[in-house]
Amino acid sequence: MRGLLVVNPKATTTSARTRDVLAGALRSEMELTLGFTRRRGHGFDLARDAAAGGVDVVVALGGDGTVNEVVNGLMAARKGAATPALAVVPGGSTNVFVRALGLPRYAVDATSVILKALRRGTSRQVSLGLADDRYFTFCAGLGLDAAVVRRVEQARRKGRRSTPGLYLRSTLGQYFVEGRREPGITLEEPGAEPAGGLANLIIQNTAPWTYLGDRPIHASPRASFDSGLDVLALQALHLPSTLHTVTQMLAHQPDDPAERGDVAGKKIMVRHDLAEFVVRCATPQAFQLDGDYLGEREKVKFTAVPGALRVIC
Repeated sequence: MRGLLVVNPKATTTSARTRDVLAGALRSEMELTLGFTRRRGHGFDLARDAAAGGVDVVVALGGDGTVNEVVNGLMAARKGAATPALAVVPGGSTNVFVRALGLPRYAVDATSVILKALRRGTSRQVSLGLADDRYFTFCAGLGLDAAVVRRVEQARRKGRRSTPGLYLRSTLGQYFVEGRREPGITLEEPGAEPAGGLANLIIQNTAPWTYLGDRPIHASPRASFDSGLDVLALQALHLPSTLHTVTQMLAHQPDDPAERGDVAGKKIMVRHDLAEFVVRCATPQAFQLDGDYLGEREKVKFTAVPGALRVIC
């Protein structure tokens, strides 16, 4: 078995010692090459070239941004059934995709699970979301959600650490400074009347949407790797209704997605298991995928891609 370990050396919780221990363990199961990301987007190049070169497994060591780049590189290689399997070791601050897969949140523990799966030959097929031409593993957002991600990235470029406190302060700052403006977002589903007057959209490929430290946050609790895309849209960002929505998102949910209840309210629109839809914005809105800010958009087409990727877990 041939493998590539893609390492983001700047990831929040990744150290040289962690990398060396992981590489040594993986070499007991495969012929391993290491690739270090040098810039944004480099993980895409490394994964695409590895897939084209016939590598069997690509292991991503980093946060959700690194994982997203690797996934897009694998999908860009267009190898179909011959696409390398993906394994993910948490190295970021939140690691939503890793935790959604049920893997431990610490690198050494997750590596142990991956090694056992490699020895047993076990894996699972997971769906992906596609936003125009870019894949995402767990979530996308337009409006306030993405504007908060933008604020966090700006703070990190100034040397701030990515912590739950930073996200909370960024959310409050964004909401009270400019988040209550009504951006005029419309969701268009095939064969249905457009749903307009939306203020913020969260699109999920799995649940939870994200984590606040150890606490999972459920915007669309029924979202799953085994179904289409789920949407939670807020029709207004008034303080009382927004606080009510946040309270529901923080509430405990059963482990089984089929037993979970949707967030509900007069100013909330929920959609479950969508195959495709288009989002239009009256003015350009902040846009994020898997926690990475990607600029502003006026239109995005979303598509569910069932069973798109084989993951070692």
